[in-house]
Amino acid sequence: MQLIIANKKYSSWSMRPWVLLKHFGIAFEEQNVWLAQPDSREQILRYSPTGKVPCLIDNGIAVWDSLAICEYLADSYPHLPLWPKSREARAHARSVCAEMHSGFTALRTHMWMNVGAHWPGAGATPEALADVRRIEAIWEDCLARYEGPFLFGDFTIADAFFAPVVMRFATFEPALSAHAQAYADRIREVPAVQAWVAAGRAETVSIACYEVRP
Repeated sequence: MQLIIANKKYSSWSMRPWVLLKHFGIAFEEQNVWLAQPDSREQILRYSPTGKVPCLIDNGIAVWDSLAICEYLADSYPHLPLWPKSREARAHARSVCAEMHSGFTALRTHMWMNVGAHWPGAGATPEALADVRRIEAIWEDCLARYEGPFLFGDFTIADAFFAPVVMRFATFEPALSAHAQAYADRIREVPAVQAWVAAGRAETVSIACYEVRP
């Protein structure tokens, strides 16, 4: 199994399946394609028809898009608790992942991912802060309903999906409730997340638009 990803410092989409694979001990080979290089799209098109990452290659099967990859992994490893066990909780988990996948445009625009940066207070537009409040509400509801320590009790795809948000919050430091901040701190302590961050900070290839202080 091969996972094609972009720069760990910046690629929130790549982070999700990578962290999931690492956390659950699923063996895979990593293939990096640096973004913003003259041949980046050409290199990615060797694997993904969209010219975007991440893309999973498994025995000739190509799966692109982070949510599709996570669903494919859940189907391929049914003995692993990638989704919550109960039907109701799975529906809830899929819903919050889909909301994360398709929404929060202002947060993505004004509080982008850069695991090597620290810009507290920047990017705090009203629209971005409204996204922060909605994410905070999702986290608090899940933590209360399923009694933590992660969103659905144990670590699942939902936590992998929100891990890049935790990275954004670490960089821009919007004010969070005590429960939301405690959850963010727990995500940052997950070994797979720590491994991603360490590798991202060690990267020497940079992208100017992600590095300029807001």
